[in-house]
Amino acid sequence: MRPVIIMTQPDKHDEGLSRLGVQLDDFDAKRARKVKAYGEAEGASEGYRLMALLIGGVIGGLGLGWLVDRVAHTSPFGLIGGLLIGTAASVYMIVRSASRASDSVPPGPAAAPALDDDDNGG
Repeated sequence: MRPVIIMTQPDKHDEGLSRLGVQLDDFDAKRARKVKAYGEAEGASEGYRLMALLIGGVIGGLGLGWLVDRVAHTSPFGLIGGLLIGTAASVYMIVRSASRASDSVPPGPAAAPALDDDDNGG
C-alpha cells in the first residue's frame, strides 16, 4: 500500500509569524548598528567624563585662587573667586559637551510598522 501524503494550505498565522520574524530581524539589525555606533558603555563613560570636568574645574579654580591668595595676600577672596570661576568654567564645559553628545544621538523612537488588515486582532 502507498503512503498517503496530505498537503496542507499555508495558514494565515504562518504568514504573520514570518512577517513578524522579518520585522524582528530588522529591529535587531538596527539595534546592533546603534550599539556599534554609540557603544553599550558610552553613557557611563560620558557621565564619568562630565564628572571629571566638574571636579577638575572646581579643584583647578581652588588651586588658582589659593595661588592668587599666596602671591597677592588677599586671603580668602582669591580662594572664593577661584572657586566661583572654576565652577562656572566647569559648568560651561559640561553644558557644551553634553549638547554635543545629544546632537549625535538620533532623535526620537523609531516609527511603528504600518498595520495590515490581518493585524487588527480580529
